[in-house]
Amino acid sequence: MARARTLLREQASSWKLPEEVVETAVLLLGELMTNAYRHAKVPRGREMWARAVLAEDHLRVSVTDADDTLPAPREAAPDDETGRGLALVAALADDWGAEPRAAGIGKTVWCVLRVPAP
Repeated sequence: MARARTLLREQASSWKLPEEVVETAVLLLGELMTNAYRHAKVPRGREMWARAVLAEDHLRVSVTDADDTLPAPREAAPDDETGRGLALVAALADDWGAEPRAAGIGKTVWCVLRVPAP
C-alpha cells in the first residue's frame, strides 16, 4: 500500500496537481486499498490494482480486487477502531462508488476529486 501511495504522489507531482488534491488523493487511495486488503475474500495469488486517471477537471482514483462483494459504508461506534474508511471517502471525495468489473471477476471501488483550473 505504501508503494501505491508513493507512486500516486510521484504521478500527481508530474501532473502538477495542487498539494491539497494530492494529499487527499493519497489518503483516499490508502483507505480504498486498506478496505480491499482487509475485506476482499479472494483465492491466494489474486492481486489488487490501483489506478489514477487525470481528466480535464478531476482526478479519479480506483482500486480493483477479485472479490465480487460491493462495499457498503457502516456506522462505526465512537470506540470502534475500524469502520470509518468509506465514511471518510464519502466525506472527502466529490463522488465515489463501486461497481462490478465489466470484464471479469471482482469489483472496482473509486473516488473522484475535482481539480481546480490552474
